[in-house]
Amino acid sequence: MDFNDTKEEATFRAEARAFLSANAQLKAGTRPVLRQSGVDAAAVQRCKEWQAKKADAGFAGLTWPKRFGGKEASPILQVIYNQEEDDFVVPRGLYEIGLGMCIPTMMAYAKPEQLDRYVKPALRGEEVWCQLFSEPAGGSDLAALRTRAVRDGDDWVINGQKIWTSGAHLSDFGIIVVRTDPDKPKHEGLTFFFLDMKSPGIDVRPIHQMSGASHFNEVFFTDVRVPDAQRLGAVGQGWKVSLTTLMNERLAVGDVQRPDVDDLLELSRKMRIDGKPAIQNGAVREKIAEWHARSQGLKFTRFRTMTALSKGETPGPENSIHKLVNASKLQDIASYGLDLMGNHGMVVDDDLTEAYGMFQAALLSSPSARIAGGSDEILRNIIAERVLGLPPDIRVDKGVPFNKVPTGKR
Repeated sequence: MDFNDTKEEATFRAEARAFLSANAQLKAGTRPVLRQSGVDAAAVQRCKEWQAKKADAGFAGLTWPKRFGGKEASPILQVIYNQEEDDFVVPRGLYEIGLGMCIPTMMAYAKPEQLDRYVKPALRGEEVWCQLFSEPAGGSDLAALRTRAVRDGDDWVINGQKIWTSGAHLSDFGIIVVRTDPDKPKHEGLTFFFLDMKSPGIDVRPIHQMSGASHFNEVFFTDVRVPDAQRLGAVGQGWKVSLTTLMNERLAVGDVQRPDVDDLLELSRKMRIDGKPAIQNGAVREKIAEWHARSQGLKFTRFRTMTALSKGETPGPENSIHKLVNASKLQDIASYGLDLMGNHGMVVDDDLTEAYGMFQAALLSSPSARIAGGSDEILRNIIAERVLGLPPDIRVDKGVPFNKVPTGKR
C-alpha cells in the first residue's frame, strides 16, 4: 500500500480543502445533526444550493465526462474530495443515490439525447433521483421481485409495490427494475426502466422509523404507464442493468460512521463505574482496545482500495469486507455506549444526553446499515464464493420459471 498522495493528488487535496474552508464550517466544535423527523423545504433548498455551488467549482461528478460538467478525473480524486468534505458540515444525502447509482446507470445504457436531458440537471442538484429496487416479498433477493410490467403499444404498464426507497418522496425521477416475463427463470425475466416520479398512478408513502426519521418510503404503482423509450437495456436484460447499479453502489469508499472508537473513548472518560471514570475499568478498556484494532483493520482495508484506485486499477473485494465489518461495529459500539450510560441511555433527547444523543440515534438507525447496500448474509456469500472460492449456496429455483417457483399461500 502507498499511504502518500502523489504530487497531483496533493495539489488536488489542497484545492478541495481551500474550497471547503471558504464555503463550509469545520465539524470540529460544532453540534452534530443526528436525527430528523422529516426533511423540510428549507433543508432541501440548502442541499440544492450546496450541490450547485459544488458543481460550479468543479468538485461535482469528478469522474464524469466533461460534456456533462465533470472532469473525467481518476476515481482517486473523488475519494480524496470525499475525505476532505467529511471534515466539514455540508448539507448532503439528497443526491448520493442519484449521483452515485442512478445517473451512472443512465450513462451506461440511456440514449445520447436522454443523457443530454437528464445528466447535467442531476449533477447541479436541480433534479433528484431514487432507486426503486427492494420489495416486501423479496427480502434480500432482488431477483425475487414481483412488480410487473406489461407491454401496451409503445408503453409499458407497471403494477406492484416497492419498499425502503430512500428519498422517493423528494425525488423527481427514479430507476426501476420490474418483471416482464414470469415464464422465465427469475433472473431472466426482468427489464429496467427510468420513470417520472410524478407519473399518474404512483403513490409514495413515507415510513416512520423507530429512529424518528422518515426518509424511507413504500411506493405503490397502479397502472403506471412508462414509454418503451425509457427502457434501459434490452427487454429481459434487467438483471444485467441492475448489476451495473449495484457495482456503482459498492465501488464507493464508505466513510467511518459515528459513533466510532474515539467517541466511545470520550464517553468512557465521562461515565463512572464504582465511583471512578469508566476508562479506568479493565473490562471497558478491553472493549475499546478490541474496537480500536478492528477500526485499524478497516482503515488499512480502505487504504488498499485507495491504492488500487490511485494506480488506475479496479478495487477488489475490500468494500464488501469493509461494509460487513463496519456496520456490525457501529451497532456494537452504540449498544455498549448506552450500557455505559446506564439509565440515562434510555433517554432519547439530544439536549439531555451525552454526545447529543449520538449513541441513541446510532443504535436505532444501525440495523438499516446491516441491510442497505447488501445485507450481512449477502456480503458473506460474496466473500465466501468470490474471494475464498467456496461452493455456492444450493439454489432450488435455479432454471425454474418464476411462476413455477413454490411460494406460501397468498
